[in-house]
Amino acid sequence: MTLPALDMSPAPSHTAVELDAHGLTPAGDIHWNLSPAQLYEAALARGEGHLVNLGPFAAVTVPHTGRSPDDRFTVEEPSTADQIDWGSINRPMSETHYRALRADIIEYLNPRELFVRDAYCGADPAHRISVRVVSPSAWHTLFVYNMFLRPSAAELAAIRPDFVVLHAPLLQADPVRHGTRSGTAVVVNLAERTVLVAGTRYAGEIKKSIFSSMNFFLPGKQALPMHCSANIGEEGDTALFFGLSGTGKTTLSADHARRLIGDDEHGWSDDGIFNFEGGCYAKVIRLSPENEPEIYRTTRMFGTILENVIFDQDTRELDLDDDTLTENTRASYPIHYIPGAVPDGRGGHPNNIFFLTADAFGVLPPIARLTPEQAMYHFLSGYTAKVAGTERGVTDPRATFSACFGAPFLPMHPSVYARILGEKLRRHGSRVWLVNTGWTGGGFGTGRRMDLPHTRAMIRAALDGSLDGVPTRTDPVFGLAVPREVEGVPARVLTPRSTWADPEAYDRAAGRLASMFRENFSQFADAAPAEVRVAGPK
Repeated sequence: MTLPALDMSPAPSHTAVELDAHGLTPAGDIHWNLSPAQLYEAALARGEGHLVNLGPFAAVTVPHTGRSPDDRFTVEEPSTADQIDWGSINRPMSETHYRALRADIIEYLNPRELFVRDAYCGADPAHRISVRVVSPSAWHTLFVYNMFLRPSAAELAAIRPDFVVLHAPLLQADPVRHGTRSGTAVVVNLAERTVLVAGTRYAGEIKKSIFSSMNFFLPGKQALPMHCSANIGEEGDTALFFGLSGTGKTTLSADHARRLIGDDEHGWSDDGIFNFEGGCYAKVIRLSPENEPEIYRTTRMFGTILENVIFDQDTRELDLDDDTLTENTRASYPIHYIPGAVPDGRGGHPNNIFFLTADAFGVLPPIARLTPEQAMYHFLSGYTAKVAGTERGVTDPRATFSACFGAPFLPMHPSVYARILGEKLRRHGSRVWLVNTGWTGGGFGTGRRMDLPHTRAMIRAALDGSLDGVPTRTDPVFGLAVPREVEGVPARVLTPRSTWADPEAYDRAAGRLASMFRENFSQFADAAPAEVRVAGPK
C-alpha cells in the first residue's frame, strides 16, 4: 500500500512575499507554522535527530551543548547605545559588521527549505510581543513551538511579527568579516528588533535572545523582567523561584500541590506575574521519577525534544544518567505537559519570593527570611557556587555571582532591575527567602547535598505561613533571620555550623564566602542605597 504524499504547503494566508520584509527572497519550499507531528516527520526525514522510546525527539547539538556567552553581541547604534551596560556581558557589534552578517545569513537561507514559526512572548497582552523565527531546521522550529506562546489559528493567520529571528545554525561566522570572536555569533539588534544566530545548534540561544530583548523593553513600562520560575497555590497565592542553573529552580517550582505558571522567564507588571513562555526547558541529567516525577514524565512523551541525551541505539531507551556529551542535557516541552499548569500563564502579585543558591561551601543556612534591603542586596549579588567536576582532582567550589540571577541576559545596568524590585516589594509586601539547596555538614567533598525532602518542607512551611510566628536566630556572619524550627526538618540542619565536624573550619569557610560577597558587591556600591550596601555579610 502506498501512502499519499503529505501536504506541507504554506497556508493560504502566508506567502513568500511576507518574508520580503525581513530581506529574504526564498527560492526553496517554505513551511509555515507546521504542527508538531509535521515537524517530527520533516526532522526525521532530513536526518536531524532520532525518535526515541515512547515518543520524544532526540537531537545532538555538539560542539555547543550550552550557551556561548562570549559569542553574544548587541548592535551598537545611536537609539539604544546610551541605555546599554556595555562590557563583558554586552559586547558591542558595529552596524557595519551586523549588516555583513545579516546579508550572509540571508544569502545562506534564501536557497534552502525554510521553516517559519510565529509565536508570542509574554502572556500579558499589555506586554506581549510577537516573534517570527525563520530556520532551515525542522527540530529547532519544533523547539520554538514548545517554548513560546502558541497563537490561535485566527491569530496565526493575521500575525505580523514585532521581532524576527534569522536562524542559521550551520553557517559559520567569519571573525574578520563579521567582527566575531569565532564561527559562532548570537546578535541582537534592539533598534531593528532582529536576532541573528549563526554557528550553533544549541536551541537555548533562540529563547534567551528574546528574553534579553524583553529585559530591555519592559523596564520602560515599570515591569520587572525576571529569570525565575513561578507557581500558584490553591488559595491563589503566587510564588517566585529565582536561581541559577543547578539550584533547583525548575524542580522546586514543579510541585504537585501547586500549579505551575512557568519555569524560567517571567514579568512582574502592575497587574501581577506573567510567563514569557509557553514551555519548559528543564535540565534532565540524573533526573529521577522519585524526586522529579512531573518533569521525568515529560521525557517519555511525544512532542518533547531531548538535547544531548544518550540513548541505546537499538532499543532507543534513554539513559538520563549518562553525561558523555554534557552535564547540560535538556528537555523542551509545552508547559501543559506538567499536570495542572496555569493555562493563561498569569498569577497575582507574589506572596513569597525564594532566592535559591547551591552553596558548595556549605555555610549558608538552608532557609532564612530577608528584609527588603537584604533582598535587594542578594538580588544584586545573585550568588551560587559551581563545583569543578571536569578536571580530575579538583574539588574546591567556585563562587559564582550573577546579578539579578540572570546577568548574561541584562542589557541594562543591574541597578535598574534592583530598583524596580525594591519598589514592588515595598508596594506589595512580598516575603523574600534565601534558600540554600547546596551543601551541609561541610563543603563539597566533605559534606553532603541538602536533602530535597527537607528543602521542600522548608519551602512549603514558608508558603503556608507556618514560619511567620517561628522564633528566629540571627546568623552572626551573614546577618540573616534563620527559623529555629521547621516541621519535618531536624533542628540541627537549620544551623550550618552545628552540622560541621570542625566548627572552626566552618568559621573560616564562612568568613571566606562573606569576603567574596563584599568584594563582588563593591561594583554596585555607588548605585545602591546606603541601607542596601550595609545589608550584606558582616
